[in-house]
Amino acid sequence: MTEKLDKIKRVLITKNEIEKKVRETGRKISEEYDGKPLLLVSILKGAFIFMADICREITIPCEIGFMCAESYYSGTESSGKVNITLDLKQDISKYHVIIIEDIIDSGRTLSEVVKLLKERAPLSLKVYTLLDKPERRAVDFSADYTLFTIPDLFVVGYGLDCGEYYRNLSYIAEYDAG
Repeated sequence: MTEKLDKIKRVLITKNEIEKKVRETGRKISEEYDGKPLLLVSILKGAFIFMADICREITIPCEIGFMCAESYYSGTESSGKVNITLDLKQDISKYHVIIIEDIIDSGRTLSEVVKLLKERAPLSLKVYTLLDKPERRAVDFSADYTLFTIPDLFVVGYGLDCGEYYRNLSYIAEYDAG
């Protein structure tokens, strides 16, 4: 792994910056959804750390669910083809649903997931993303809440990977794909 860490160009967002924003987001969700049936949906694999941290900061009852939607297939560029490989088991029509996402890049993956979930008639549906790269948008899509907006860089850490490596980093870093 040491040789792999040589591919880290620089830290973009520190562990402390992430923790602060996650706490604020947990408070915001707790206030907005107090007394409402809440379902958090994590898009695997990249959002699993973000989801766990957000869930721990929420002070009201909530349920969780997982989906897996792939578009990268181990590369550094989106393939443009979205494939749902794991779907929710819950009937979401009885919930206010928040999709917890790691990063919005082209927007294709999340656009497809949102379309699919809207067809299931949740009480409400919002998207909270850790990172947003608006410069890369290939479809008309935006999150309801973004913790950090970043430039068009390939990033790893805090759940985001390159070829399954770097998910365990406690910060977000620019990756040297060259």
